[in-house]
Amino acid sequence: MIEIKNLTKIFGSNIAISDLNIGVEKGELYGFLGPNGAGKTTTIKILAGLLFPTSGSVRINNLDLMKDSEHIKRITGYIPDRPFIYEKLTGREYLNFVSKLYDVPENNASERSQKLLSIFELTEKADELIETYSYGMRQKVTIASALIHEPELIIVDEPVIGLDPKAARLLKNIFKDLCEMEGRTIFMSTHTLSIAEELCDRIGIISKGKLISELTKTELQRELPLPSSNLEEIFLTITSESRYEFNKK
Repeated sequence: MIEIKNLTKIFGSNIAISDLNIGVEKGELYGFLGPNGAGKTTTIKILAGLLFPTSGSVRINNLDLMKDSEHIKRITGYIPDRPFIYEKLTGREYLNFVSKLYDVPENNASERSQKLLSIFELTEKADELIETYSYGMRQKVTIASALIHEPELIIVDEPVIGLDPKAARLLKNIFKDLCEMEGRTIFMSTHTLSIAEELCDRIGIISKGKLISELTKTELQRELPLPSSNLEEIFLTITSESRYEFNKK
């Protein structure tokens, strides 16, 4: 579904991504981890068609991102880390607006909109302006809008920011079902290591713009031989992040 080859992105003198190579299969939930400034969001924005690479190539569903970006966007749902949406629309109006952008038939759009509003417990507020919504509610609308056209690929940047525990659990279950039952593909960047450990079929770790490790779920389990071990320990070891220790006087 996703084929990233020798991807490089340079901003002035800053190399955000350097010679990145990743392959993601259809139906896979791929976790993308790394320290702050490692290049995760830059990669995500390139996949979503918001940035152009300096060099290298990206193919999605056997289509070239640079040549077929419009078609790729039609089969992709993008969930950013911050909900930037039109605040002067109601939740229902916004979902209808996004449906029209993706040419979802009106009858289907109304049905899907109502279903998503119900799933995310937004039905009671569906006809109120988004500017009155809490941050978490706005994030729910953003997620619903990314799913309204039933995309084959979902690109996610920090999925649970602003969500309460109940909504976060719901979203994780939705992601599992989309991949396991419907064959959708999810490329997910997250700082929440427990989410990556719980959900992802494979986990790629990026540091200073380079992919430095990839672990399948089976490999991850082999790396966690002790009850006290977890993905956090592996992540900190691989990225050479040391623990802070208080000096005793």
